[in-house]
Amino acid sequence: MRMIRTLIVDDERLARQKIRTLLEAHEDFEIVGECANAADAVTAIRRDKPDLILLDVEMPRADGFEVLRRLRGERLPLVVFVTAHDEYAVRAFEVQAIDYILKPFERKRFNDALRRAVRALDSGREETEARLLRLLEQIAEPKQEPKRFDHFVVKVRDRTLLVPVAEVDWIEAEGKYVRLHTPTGAHLVRDSIGDVEERLDSRKFLRIHRATIVNVKKIAEMHRGFAGSLFVILRDGTKLTMSRRYRTRIRDVAGLEV
Repeated sequence: MRMIRTLIVDDERLARQKIRTLLEAHEDFEIVGECANAADAVTAIRRDKPDLILLDVEMPRADGFEVLRRLRGERLPLVVFVTAHDEYAVRAFEVQAIDYILKPFERKRFNDALRRAVRALDSGREETEARLLRLLEQIAEPKQEPKRFDHFVVKVRDRTLLVPVAEVDWIEAEGKYVRLHTPTGAHLVRDSIGDVEERLDSRKFLRIHRATIVNVKKIAEMHRGFAGSLFVILRDGTKLTMSRRYRTRIRDVAGLEV
């Protein structure tokens, strides 16, 4: 029986552990290593020459796309992307017929991705590599940066207010809208949190939860709660829940770690 040499690349230890556990249930997959960042992944791919990599998209300093960019022109393994984002990334993967696993994933979805990988390897690498190269070309194309917000336009009854971005403490999603929280009050804005995030300076505003963006200058501390839960405390005492997958962003931008 041919063994499919597989490399796991994810910056989260628990995610790597889950993938390893699920892989170990398949006798035809051999785990050749685990990597927590892009640099180690590139080294491991060149050294171990895996048949398959399970590649996280969102990693600190350099993402999963950067791994592939650094290997451009070399023989590429089959890639199954692992992503927590169901927006641009998933659509790009589907167009190129390259499989992906959307976090959080279940055993069945993981096994489906493995079956597709086996079929792709059995049918030959040429078409698979061609599709991956097309994806690389797609993500390498320069994208026009969206115009940054310097203020929000807020309508209050018969008035229109301009709220400077710097005055916003934090932002929360409310369906297809967002609510801006400022020292003088809260304002509802007709924009999705994804659109708002794209147009804010990521060095000054951080997404800490799927429904929360926070002004870095307003952060006082970060601490761990019961059962490993994480919280960000603002200077005015506001306590906000933080998703674990955004922890590295807080560390890299604000220098906070817990």
